[in-house]
Amino acid sequence: MFVKNQTSEALSPQKSFTGRSRQAAFNPRVTGKKRETKKEVYKKPISKKEFDSRKEFSSKKEFSSKKEFGPSTNPLRVMVLGGLEEVGRNMTLIEYKKEIIIIDMGLQFPEEDMPGIDYIIPDISYLKDKKDWIKGVIITHGHYDHIGGIPHIMGEIGNPAIFTGKMTAGLIRKRQLDFKNAPTLKIKEVDETSKIKLGASFEIEFIRVNHSIPDCFAILVKTDLGNIIHTGDFKIDFSPVNDKPADLNRIAQIGAQGVLLLMIDSTDATHPGYQISESAIGEEMGNLFEDIKGRIIIGTFASQLSRVQKIFDLAAKYGRRVNLQGRSMVTNVEVAHQIGYLKFHPSLLLDDKDLNKLPDNKILIIGTGAQGEQNAFLRRVVNGEHRTVNIKPGDTVIFSSSVIPGNERSIQNLMDMVVRQGARVIHYKMLDIHAGGHAKQEDLKLAMRLFKPEYVMPIEANHYMLKANAELAEKVGISKDKIFVADNGQVVSFHRNQNKVVVGALTKEKVPSDYVMVDGLGVGDVSEIVLRDRRMMAEDGMIVIIATIDTKTGDIIGNPDLISRGFIYMKENRDLIEKTRMRVKKIVKDKNPLTPADDDYIKNKIRNDIGQFLFNSTKRRPMVLPVVIKV
Repeated sequence: MFVKNQTSEALSPQKSFTGRSRQAAFNPRVTGKKRETKKEVYKKPISKKEFDSRKEFSSKKEFSSKKEFGPSTNPLRVMVLGGLEEVGRNMTLIEYKKEIIIIDMGLQFPEEDMPGIDYIIPDISYLKDKKDWIKGVIITHGHYDHIGGIPHIMGEIGNPAIFTGKMTAGLIRKRQLDFKNAPTLKIKEVDETSKIKLGASFEIEFIRVNHSIPDCFAILVKTDLGNIIHTGDFKIDFSPVNDKPADLNRIAQIGAQGVLLLMIDSTDATHPGYQISESAIGEEMGNLFEDIKGRIIIGTFASQLSRVQKIFDLAAKYGRRVNLQGRSMVTNVEVAHQIGYLKFHPSLLLDDKDLNKLPDNKILIIGTGAQGEQNAFLRRVVNGEHRTVNIKPGDTVIFSSSVIPGNERSIQNLMDMVVRQGARVIHYKMLDIHAGGHAKQEDLKLAMRLFKPEYVMPIEANHYMLKANAELAEKVGISKDKIFVADNGQVVSFHRNQNKVVVGALTKEKVPSDYVMVDGLGVGDVSEIVLRDRRMMAEDGMIVIIATIDTKTGDIIGNPDLISRGFIYMKENRDLIEKTRMRVKKIVKDKNPLTPADDDYIKNKIRNDIGQFLFNSTKRRPMVLPVVIKV
């Protein structure tokens, strides 16, 4: 029996929500003040396609907003704002009868050609005038690619209630402390027994699945047109560490009842076979712990809490104390331990100041940076920039994570530096010391057979991974015309036809799904033009040209001053510098008599002519910054 109240009542007889007072006690620093920078948010977003192609994207040309279904008056619409063209930025809207629910609200880490950008969040332009339609936000699990956008977005959409598991709720609250102007969140904790009613259109159930962090759920959304399943990130693990196995019995029951649309994780859809269990990692790790006599340094994801639990267990078994490194690692362990998801005696932890007080065979260090990130723990250690930890002969560094595509070079460089400093390196290709958190091909096919969906929509991956998942759906008997491989923002619509049969289609309608970039305190204020300038300066540098002009005569006074940064070393290129000065003098000399507009004319002339001259001379195109001073 479903609860009719949208937010304030208990979810079920077995589970009640935490109230506002408990949240305020947990998070006393958070206030209910509105963000002062509201008008600045979501300025000049950039589409994924625009960013990749460097061409202006016109939704009017490629997509029509015209409805395709004649008989339909209230179509059920599914729109993914992020996560269909990238790994990260996951956010899904389900809209029916002027009511909307949101599933996940994540961030995406910047690509290599986004200098200075901290991360990217979804574009919520579509929701700006539909705040009253939003009935709730559902979060599948606690990874940043699913929760990272919450502090920036919630205040912009009316701060609706958030429904999520206990572990995820703790991580969201912890992150919210870093954003003093963000609103106080209304978080309602749920578990696999919870059932909620959101608005008049949606009934929600939570299905236990496995991942690399506790409290992961697939989401069942019931509507009068049919059931929608959103898997979130998942894998099938029959013997997980510090977690319950996925509820395959419930999944089969839902499949027997009928599933209209299955939105299914595609991250490992290109990998054959089954994902190995997290418990299998412990056996190989245990053998290592038994053999290693020096310090053990393990690099892994801070979110890989099942792995961390296994490492804690092995440390206790083999008499080692654990030192935690990396802010995200410390935060996640703290939150998970407080709510009982990580189990260890506090005496097992070792402070930085005590690292030199124990023999090496009693020390275990867990830190971030296994992907070679520049500012993470492992990178700072090998660079000699860490305050308390350094690599020394006799150490064993274990990379307990797989390589994220694109990080191969940085990881190899990191391993080289570790070995040069006398330590031994062990990585996942040598031993089974890493289990992924996503379903592989056989797991995905099993999930599809159990859910028995009429329609399938691959989600949460790059396009080629979505296509690979679509091919798997065909192999289990799903008709190709009922598999939707969509782009970000593209609308999937369902309606009853003239025969009262529910049919769906991938429409040509598209809602805004552009990049919204976060750079420091700025949200959405970095445009493609700014990024282009940053890339230009990073690639070819810049040259500043300062010309002093007599106001009365219009003649240049003295020689122009040149400042080069990242372009050339001026002392070794005197000839080029002198030729550049002469050309600047000629530009000023050849101009028309001074008028109030001549400053701009001179600057543009210097910028264009000198830019072309430097390119012809060096085959490099630095950014030319002219400065005209009138005296």
